[in-house]
Amino acid sequence: MYDTTHYDSPLGSILLEADEKGLSGLWFDEEKSDALCLPPEHRKGTLPVLDKTKRWLDIYFAGHAPDFMPPLHITGSSFQMAVWDILREIPYGETTTYGAIAKKIANQKNLKQMSAQAVGGAVGRNKISIIIPCHRVIGKAPTESAVVMDENFR
Repeated sequence: MYDTTHYDSPLGSILLEADEKGLSGLWFDEEKSDALCLPPEHRKGTLPVLDKTKRWLDIYFAGHAPDFMPPLHITGSSFQMAVWDILREIPYGETTTYGAIAKKIANQKNLKQMSAQAVGGAVGRNKISIIIPCHRVIGKAPTESAVVMDENFR
């Protein structure tokens, strides 16, 4: 059984989805491609993880790095999970590139190289945006004029 609720962010309404194990989805209402496939067995949010997630988002949108992580229940291929783990390591206010993530995964798997495009595909399938910070991944290394990605969410 899934619980859903909405969170009113400075950037618009966000749909949160969770089960007993943790948060399983976070989508802006304008981009609910995966949310359109919610299982029919869902109810209005009553799970504690949804309140923890809202508290996390309150801190984040106030311009601070939250000092806790709500429980997450993410599902995906082993490759996607590896990419999402790396995304969660990107410090608040910093960015990385698809290529840098590809190199890191190649090193982890003892491979000569890994496709940055494959990393991009996994980043794009992230169902828990903001908390798993796909917005911190950019195409190329930033220049002096680059804006810090987390600043865009305020």
